[in-house]
Amino acid sequence: MNGPARFVTYAAVLAGLVLSLSGCRQLEARNQLNKGVDAYKSAHYEQAIGHFQRATELDPRLAMAKTYLATALAQNVVPGETTPDNLQTANRAIAIFKQVLAKDPSDVNSVKQIAGIYFSINDFELAKTWQRKALAMDPSDPVAAYTIGAIDWREAHEALLKVLQPAGINDDGKGNVKAPKKLMLQVSKETAPLVTEGLKYLHQAVQEKPDYADAMAYLNLMYRSKADVDYGDAAKVKEDLAQAEFWTKKAMATRRLNEEKKRGPGGVTMSSKG
Repeated sequence: MNGPARFVTYAAVLAGLVLSLSGCRQLEARNQLNKGVDAYKSAHYEQAIGHFQRATELDPRLAMAKTYLATALAQNVVPGETTPDNLQTANRAIAIFKQVLAKDPSDVNSVKQIAGIYFSINDFELAKTWQRKALAMDPSDPVAAYTIGAIDWREAHEALLKVLQPAGINDDGKGNVKAPKKLMLQVSKETAPLVTEGLKYLHQAVQEKPDYADAMAYLNLMYRSKADVDYGDAAKVKEDLAQAEFWTKKAMATRRLNEEKKRGPGGVTMSSKG
């Protein structure tokens, strides 16, 4: 066999070996992915993370492995905890979800997951930013709308307390009409945009999901914040508080109805299993 012929033969053999090794790596990646899914279902999240990580190393093109890896990492994020380890886990999960989005910008699940992680580590502004992205992709998502509204109320209420508490005043939940005008005008200026946005999104959540009792409960709270914004206008404050009472009763009635639906006929709790 002459030189060129031997070269072609060796190249063909080498190409075959590469393809064979590549196929083996892909098969092992799938195996690691399946092991990770089994571990995740059993709530063994650390084991799941190890398997998913190995799957992505074996086959970087296996997008599902990245999604599962980020999801397992997100599961390990402790809500409300801002320790370096917890933030590191959260940021790692976010980074991987962003890699998934870079390949598939239409993956709304990754967008929602990122929003949820930011909420868990108390980065509420970024949580709202990503929930807005989720709504842009799926305008009928009630959870995204509810979450934005709930964060808005939280920020508005914290702003209220920050102004009132140093003056030794407690929030009465009824517009704080006896509080000093100077303080309440400051509250109104700081919280008005939050209240306006929050009401918009909470109403949207209830419109999309008429039995959304949690959104109704926050509408009660948000209308009480609106009463703070409307300080000095007795008619508006009265209307705000009437709306708050309406949504309080609506939330309670809806929760009772939802519980009755869960119990089913004869008071038996309905199972979600088929």
